[in-house]
Amino acid sequence: MLEIIVLPLLTMVTCKETRAAIIAVHKNGFPGKDIVATKIAPKSTIYRFIKNFKERGSILVKKASGRPRKSSKCQDHLLKRIQLQDRSATSAELAQEWQQAGVSASARTVRRRLLEDGLVSRRAAKKPLLSKKNIRDRLIFCRKYSEWTAEDWGKVIFSDEAPFRLFGASGKRLVQRRKGECYHQSCVMPTVKHPDTIHVWGCFSSKGVGSLTILPKNTAMNKEWYQNTLQQQLLPTIQQQFGEEQCIFQHDGAPCHKAKVITKWLGDQNVEILGPWPGNSPDLNPIENLWSILKRRVDKQKPTNSDKLQEVIMKEWVAISQDLAQKLIESMPSRIAEVLKKKGQHWKY
Repeated sequence: MLEIIVLPLLTMVTCKETRAAIIAVHKNGFPGKDIVATKIAPKSTIYRFIKNFKERGSILVKKASGRPRKSSKCQDHLLKRIQLQDRSATSAELAQEWQQAGVSASARTVRRRLLEDGLVSRRAAKKPLLSKKNIRDRLIFCRKYSEWTAEDWGKVIFSDEAPFRLFGASGKRLVQRRKGECYHQSCVMPTVKHPDTIHVWGCFSSKGVGSLTILPKNTAMNKEWYQNTLQQQLLPTIQQQFGEEQCIFQHDGAPCHKAKVITKWLGDQNVEILGPWPGNSPDLNPIENLWSILKRRVDKQKPTNSDKLQEVIMKEWVAISQDLAQKLIESMPSRIAEVLKKKGQHWKY
């Protein structure tokens, strides 16, 4: 009779199901020695299951307590406070400070405790330093233009200067390589001690890219150069993209931009200025994204000399589509909202 009951249960493979089968047979009145005879499980296992069932009245196994934690909740909270006081502290340094508080734990334990609280090690983002004045100016600017729609921003021409360098101007580059090919010529990013650098000035709006001019070598970015650039590059772009329609010009607070002679000249040309623009705020200027896109495209061409670099820059600039330009301009309302949400601090753009 017992074999008839147990044999179908021999196909069970998991420990939980085997335990349930043994207890089911035992509850039907069969003693332990008869269950052992079926060889459904080792003798010691069968008697342990029956004993645990009699003591707790359940087939569930009591969860083991595991190794005792080396720290209490209060000590874990202390570790978090220590870490938040110095975000750059390593796990080894935190372990030493924690030990001074009476907790002897390894750096690995420190990392586990921080991970439990969602704190993980990541490379610090590089952003311009924001002073209290910068934060205040950013909030003032964003509140002033918080009601502007994408259509309003479509009337703005954004401008900026940017440097382009030979040999990997955009920074990191990923390559696919096999083991042992780390220093293969096709898998390295060449660098030079003093790479040629080309400075450009450009502008764009929702209607597409405007003029782009390359500064001659050894040219100072002063008010004379800037006024000449605006005369020869900005005014033709305004005429081409907006005609008689009123538009607004954006530039940052660089010294040559804020010169009185520049402000007066723009006023004489009936060019309205957006702002005042807050300092150290590249995350508010969509042209920064345009520069990043342009630099990546230029890097892919792998120019090998200054003349080739200039040629590629101009070629890739005019290839930027109006759709891309318009998409960047239309991001302005969300940029404004994010800065307000972050209370003037940086955000990912």
